[in-house]
Amino acid sequence: MSEAGTILVGRSTGRTPKPEVLTLRLANRHGLVAGATGTGKTVTLQVLAEGFSNAGVPVFAADIKGDLSGLAAAGEAKPHFVKRAEELGIPYEPDRFPTVFWDLFGEQGHPIRCTVTEMGPLLLARLLELNDIQEGVLNIAFRVADENQWPLIDLKDLRALLAFLSENAKELSATYGNVASASIGAIQRALLVLENQGAAQFLGEPALNLSDFMRTDREGRGFVNILAADKLMQRPRLYASFLLWMLSELFEQLPEVGDLDKPKLVFFFDEAHLLFNDAPKALLDAVEQVVRLIRSKGVGVYFVTQNPLDVPETVLGQLGNRVQHALRAFTPRDQRAVRAAAETFRQNPGFDVAKAITELAVGEALVSFLEAKGTPSMVERALIAPPQGRVGPLTPAERAALIQQSPYRGKYDEAVDNESAYEMLAKRKDLDSAPAEAAAQTEGGLSGMLGGWLGGLLGGEAAQADTAKGKGRGRRPPPSLAEQVLGNAARSMARKVGTEVGNAILRNVLGGLTKR
Repeated sequence: MSEAGTILVGRSTGRTPKPEVLTLRLANRHGLVAGATGTGKTVTLQVLAEGFSNAGVPVFAADIKGDLSGLAAAGEAKPHFVKRAEELGIPYEPDRFPTVFWDLFGEQGHPIRCTVTEMGPLLLARLLELNDIQEGVLNIAFRVADENQWPLIDLKDLRALLAFLSENAKELSATYGNVASASIGAIQRALLVLENQGAAQFLGEPALNLSDFMRTDREGRGFVNILAADKLMQRPRLYASFLLWMLSELFEQLPEVGDLDKPKLVFFFDEAHLLFNDAPKALLDAVEQVVRLIRSKGVGVYFVTQNPLDVPETVLGQLGNRVQHALRAFTPRDQRAVRAAAETFRQNPGFDVAKAITELAVGEALVSFLEAKGTPSMVERALIAPPQGRVGPLTPAERAALIQQSPYRGKYDEAVDNESAYEMLAKRKDLDSAPAEAAAQTEGGLSGMLGGWLGGLLGGEAAQADTAKGKGRGRRPPPSLAEQVLGNAARSMARKVGTEVGNAILRNVLGGLTKR
């Protein structure tokens, strides 16, 4: 068994075998689990997650293949697990761990949502694959929303805001710089693509409360929060953007705590290369800063990837706890990766590290963890401990039953549509159009009334004259052609005079209202 304050990861196989343990007090100094496909990375991740949970440390991990869900069920005493436990000098004890399932699409776990404002223009620009000019317009949109206190919650809010920018581009350009209609159109098209990919389910409310990731059960064991990522991996930018958002939110929300006896949360970032692929420099700088500073918030970040070269050197240098599984050296790039991985370890004179990396069997790894003073230990070749939970996925029925028993059942399941930028901009548009419509209706009504009155007056006098003229002769004779022409002209003039007088009165009474 591991000592208090440590997690047993494996046992070295050198001349003097010893337990290889991760010290909890130094676990927030981050780490790396690397190795080719099929060499045991997922099992190592599971062993670490189980160890943190037993120590009372909550865990968040993306489940790419579905295998990590087995943590929620007790493992089986398979012969090779029992044998491995004996080699490590520990009993094999199957166990199950407190687990909460999450899913951005709400299919295999509780939905996870964040608002557009929380996502921010930098991550959203990368998610939409915008160029620099389009990203600039998106920043203007966020600035306008912030200054007018228009909450950006979901995609319809952002679409309404972009429409407002398009309608007022000339005025906004004078204050914020060029707001090109072509850039607005490109952003709108990218939003449509994003919506078709299902991102509309992620952007909205109720937004995730990150404190829900940092809970323990009644026995004091940390919950393992598993993100169903098999479907999400088909949208790699959405996957990477979500995990980056979560990391940045943890950094912004958590207080400074310094070095604790154990982390408040451990974050496993599987398929880490997706985070850095084609990332702009501004984003890489932000990631480096967060990784460097978030340890003081009590959060440990562990990158899981196939090749150590997937992680930039500025980030790789901050990953003090290392587990390196086998790498293949078939191509020049593979050979460079092997040499780079070997050079990052504190060398052991007992064996050739680069050669050992290519010879490791499944379930073996090179390990180096931070020692008491924060310095990396000498690299050792080790057997990884067997996991206590099930190795392999839960059945759909098992997963559904656990979701029904979850402490967050009902909290995030239904989306909420609160008043936000979409509704506020719609009200603003209605208020702007109301005075003009009222003025037009009033002007038309008064003009018609005055014109009709004057026309009636002149027409009535003409009728009286005709009546007097034909008095005593019985029935009035039909008007002559000249009389018809004269009468029509009089009525037309009356209507024209009435309309002009009505308009003049309206302009004097309503003033500038009719000019809006």
